[in-house]
Amino acid sequence: MFELHANKVSNLKNDVLSGLTVALALVPEAVAFAFVAGVGPLVGLYAAFMVGLITAIFGGRPGMISGATGAMAVVMVALVSAGNAMGMAMEIPVEGMGLQYLFATVVLTGILQMLAGFFRLGKFIRLVPHPVMLGFVNGLAIVIFLAQLGQFKVTNAAGELEWMQGMPLYIMAGLIVLTMAIIHFFPKLTKAVPSTLVAIVSISLLVYFVGLDTKLVGDVASIAGGLPTFGVPDVPFSLETLYFIFPFALVLAAIGLIESLLTLTLIDELTGTRGRSNKECIAQGAANTATGFFGGMGGCAMIGQSMINVNSGGRGRASGITAALALLAFILFASSLIEEIPLAALVGVMFIVVIGTFEWSSLRILRKVPKADAFVIVLVSGVTVATDLAIAVIVGVIFSALVFAWEHAKHIAVTRSVNESGSTLYEVNGPIFFGSIANFLEQFTPEEDSDDVIVEFKNARVADHSAIEAIDTLAERYLSRNKTMHLKHLNQECKELLEKADKLVELNLIEDPDYHIATDKLA
Repeated sequence: MFELHANKVSNLKNDVLSGLTVALALVPEAVAFAFVAGVGPLVGLYAAFMVGLITAIFGGRPGMISGATGAMAVVMVALVSAGNAMGMAMEIPVEGMGLQYLFATVVLTGILQMLAGFFRLGKFIRLVPHPVMLGFVNGLAIVIFLAQLGQFKVTNAAGELEWMQGMPLYIMAGLIVLTMAIIHFFPKLTKAVPSTLVAIVSISLLVYFVGLDTKLVGDVASIAGGLPTFGVPDVPFSLETLYFIFPFALVLAAIGLIESLLTLTLIDELTGTRGRSNKECIAQGAANTATGFFGGMGGCAMIGQSMINVNSGGRGRASGITAALALLAFILFASSLIEEIPLAALVGVMFIVVIGTFEWSSLRILRKVPKADAFVIVLVSGVTVATDLAIAVIVGVIFSALVFAWEHAKHIAVTRSVNESGSTLYEVNGPIFFGSIANFLEQFTPEEDSDDVIVEFKNARVADHSAIEAIDTLAERYLSRNKTMHLKHLNQECKELLEKADKLVELNLIEDPDYHIATDKLA
């Protein structure tokens, strides 16, 4: 289970160097996502360290990087806000209860994710169509972008938030554009140092030496470097608390698993290997549960950081372990430096993440793909912005499934003829399932057929119980007219379940195809 992927010295070297690169890029993103969630920077850094370390050791996809993510952070905003309100509504008002409710929710999120792994639900990621994945990443990009707009607000004299104006706005916008420019153009000079790190350091030095008046990380929250400490979330242990955190935990668990398993699938394609989805579910759950007890905001797989790791040569578990341990070193020994990072630099980093996350090619193919697929892309993106990622993906999958069923319902065809014996012969072609049974039954004319009818299923596929009921209904129609119906080449399951038609039909036992009604036996 614990492998450092060190079959060769070069492999271990690549993993370590790649892990260090990822750790440098993790710092600004973890801090930025913490601000998105409405919590202190250290909460995001602890989550990035603990989730990254545990999933690197026990996860089902070596080389994949996990940590605090924007997908989960945008859900946590409402949780923290509502938790703070509940704390102030207590008999003895308590400030900052939202953070404790967040920790409790993260623990429950991890438990739900581990249950998903134990019940082997990870395989269902295969059911997510490509248009849904496109809508998923596009919606995620839009949500992250909207979350950054809050950084353009300041508190006025009345204690209310208002949009920046004048020089503070110009300085903020200028630093953001400069940050984005450095990240974009620096790799053209060299890729030896991550451009994100160069941008953060450059903007920080510029603000410090020029003396620009702009918000810093330290202005929002003080970062104390230290090891995360164990603590049970300080929330009331009651059904009321469970009712409050469970919906958030369910959504976070779904978002975390969906994003992690989608990232796992992507890394599989890039490396030509295969990860273990259910093992990854359990590892993600264990990581979040532990993180909730150690003051972290939880997290999941990070698409951007995983891509950085793979492209930098990190393929083994050592890369993720190195990234997590290096991040801890930054927390312990470089926390004071993090406080000097301008918020504009973090916003610039996040805008680059937005640009890289959004699937721009989906805009070009909207007119080239089927209208249903184009609608799914737009639908999932819209639902993501309006609600959350988990609901959006579920809605997209359901809509895609309905479209698939509708289209395949048209593929059933029945050919009618008369054989040499004078019997009416029907040859069925295509799948028979809940969506096609109406069309299937409409193509039979019992009142016009001979007294002996043969239905050939050699080229048909009986897919579900609705199809079996349709065959039974057809048999009853011929029985009511005192006619005999023979079913040829029917699969064994149908023979066993057609109890009502048992005395009415003759089941041909010769040359029956060896196939089964769709089940999950081989999964």
